[in-house]
Amino acid sequence: MHIAVVGLSHRTAPVEVREKLSIPEQTMEESLQNLRGHDQVLEASILSTCNRLEIYTLVRNPELGISAVREFLSSHSGLETGDLKPHLFAYHHEDAVGHLLRVAAGLDSLVLGEGQILSQVKKMMRLGQEHKSLGPILNRLLTQAVSTGKRVRSETNLGTGAVSISSAAVELAQLKLGQSRGLDELVTLEDEQVAVVGAGRMSRLLLQHLQAKGASGVVVLNRTVARAEALAADFPTLPVQCRPLKDLDHCLSTCSLIFTSTAADDPIIDAERLSKLNRRSSLRLIDIGVPRNIAADVEGIGGVDAHDVDDLKEVVERNQEARQQVAREAQGLLDDEARQFLEWWDSLEAVPTINRLRSSMESIRSEELMKALSRMGPDFSARERKVVEALSKGIINKILHTPVTALRSPQPRSDRQNALSVVERLFDLQADEDSVQN
Repeated sequence: MHIAVVGLSHRTAPVEVREKLSIPEQTMEESLQNLRGHDQVLEASILSTCNRLEIYTLVRNPELGISAVREFLSSHSGLETGDLKPHLFAYHHEDAVGHLLRVAAGLDSLVLGEGQILSQVKKMMRLGQEHKSLGPILNRLLTQAVSTGKRVRSETNLGTGAVSISSAAVELAQLKLGQSRGLDELVTLEDEQVAVVGAGRMSRLLLQHLQAKGASGVVVLNRTVARAEALAADFPTLPVQCRPLKDLDHCLSTCSLIFTSTAADDPIIDAERLSKLNRRSSLRLIDIGVPRNIAADVEGIGGVDAHDVDDLKEVVERNQEARQQVAREAQGLLDDEARQFLEWWDSLEAVPTINRLRSSMESIRSEELMKALSRMGPDFSARERKVVEALSKGIINKILHTPVTALRSPQPRSDRQNALSVVERLFDLQADEDSVQN
């Protein structure tokens, strides 16, 4: 068996490709079951965010398993395998383990050290458990990834002051506003008419950072106004107007800065919609939704500047340098965690031999016990029989304790394989068919 991950991220694919592979929560169960339906895939879990789609699997054969996941992604996205493959990465065994730990720690994020990715890894594990696509191997790996992410944030300064996708979006607005004035710096947003489309987690973070960066007020649009009002209630010192999504055209006409973060499958703002409006000022659109909420054709509309999540790199790069040293410190923790998991993984190699050894010893114990009890005659009480049986089990457990502990202890793989070979030869332990196949 082998651990493998296949996926793509902001590092390997542009947003127009990533949005085609996005897997919303409502279709997660179907996607996981489709993956598990392949005979090469024994366990599966899916991480789907605005910046990445990664599929972690336990497979029988790494090449065949990775090929099966690529075929799934091609079918899901509607892209030919040949067109999709240049954007995909695939890691196997220790590289796959190391990659997941980096992701959970925020070291592979667009925004180095972002905190939101850890909650997304937790969600990946929860959905895998709920939909029964996880087994003992991936469950152990994901559990360790979550604990590793927490450890990095508690034992290093990587999470201190870390920006999120939402805060990077607000900084991008500040930077572009400053550049429009001939300044290469972040400027206040106090004079901007700001709207946020959506009322989810990303929108909550947007409001938090808009308030911190000087926004004097915000309009929140959402399909359900009550949800927008619940969000606004958490920002009592920030003037927030809550409106239904049908008022979007009004905001597009009157606002100068609009952020979008909805779960819509198709763009809600396009060139046709904007061209029909009588706008009062220039308009800056910043889209952090994947799939995108703003169509690419809005770039052709005069007075409109549009940015998507890939444009956040401009502000992220300004903040990365100071965090690189902390990231190097965090990598040391990740190496230690990866070593622990791989030692546990390697110890599983001994389990079939240990089980056969125990079975062989138990068979001998039972046979010899029955012979002894038959010689005791009818005067041997039930209580005495139990004492003798417990004695025989205790002897076997004592005899097996030292060799079993040695076989499972951390050690070079070649040493373990040599020890297993000796035990199997000395005790004439035959591997069963399933163990050989795995």
